[in-house]
Amino acid sequence: MPSRRHELLARVVPRLRKSRELDSPEAEKARLERWHATLDRKLPTGAVPFFGRRYAVVREELPAVSSGHGFPSYALTRRGTTPSRTVVYLHGGGFVGPIDPYQVRYAARLASGVGARVIMPDYPLTPEHTWRDAHGPIVELVARLLKDGEDVTLVGDSAGGGLALAVAMGVRDGGGRQPGQLILVSPWVDLTISTPETYEVTKTDPWLFVGKMKAYAEWWAGSPDELGRSEVSPGLADLAGLPPGLMFFGTRDSLAPGGRLLTRRAAEAGWELTSVEEPGLIHVYPILPFLPEAGRAWRQTIAFLDGGSPR
Repeated sequence: MPSRRHELLARVVPRLRKSRELDSPEAEKARLERWHATLDRKLPTGAVPFFGRRYAVVREELPAVSSGHGFPSYALTRRGTTPSRTVVYLHGGGFVGPIDPYQVRYAARLASGVGARVIMPDYPLTPEHTWRDAHGPIVELVARLLKDGEDVTLVGDSAGGGLALAVAMGVRDGGGRQPGQLILVSPWVDLTISTPETYEVTKTDPWLFVGKMKAYAEWWAGSPDELGRSEVSPGLADLAGLPPGLMFFGTRDSLAPGGRLLTRRAAEAGWELTSVEEPGLIHVYPILPFLPEAGRAWRQTIAFLDGGSPR
């Protein structure tokens, strides 16, 4: 049964974020473009007390593809430590939202808790951009880290979880070294929304809305014909030969049917994926602050990263 704190957050977080269904794709697109024009895209560190004293950040510019300019990537380390691994963390936000303060909080926790350098690519957002402006540069980044001999783990939440899975496939298909592990938090892996259960589950989801999901998916894909591509809907692609994975999702999440689809397809492909499905929990619960359920997910994550069982 979900904790009282979870139930409070399930009511409060969507209200704070003004979650609602779109009025129309055209109005939503115009709203997002106005919002994006105001973003300064600096790393939002406000959710981490004394961030500057505790963590060092190095910014790197990743190369442009078709958009005419590159995009920044932030490498975060705990001051006074020597990182033993590198985590590439791809943030969620429906491909329309930038890095969130609580995603930085989770990245900082990874940096401290597992002795990692955590790299956060601040990839271009839709509707102005598509997957083509983000996927290739991030695949190249991960491949370069692996070629340099680094111990790399790919992590992603929500839309970033789907992107992390797609990047893992791109690295696999490149034929070089692969990341050691893959962690997916409430990942969006099927942008075609091929699972009919989605329309029933979304009735209990206080945060995500199918109309927005459909619009954001088509903008990220670039066209309806591109929705099924492995770079866009990696849950529908070839899953064989991927690194060991750990996935979390709750059942009060519109993306839960996609998580179950990925679990089934992973078993069929022989991909070693541990799937943690939590009854009654909302979207990205493992990265939400102060939840006992998030604490349990953190312990499972640490066990997985240490090579043990996350159960």
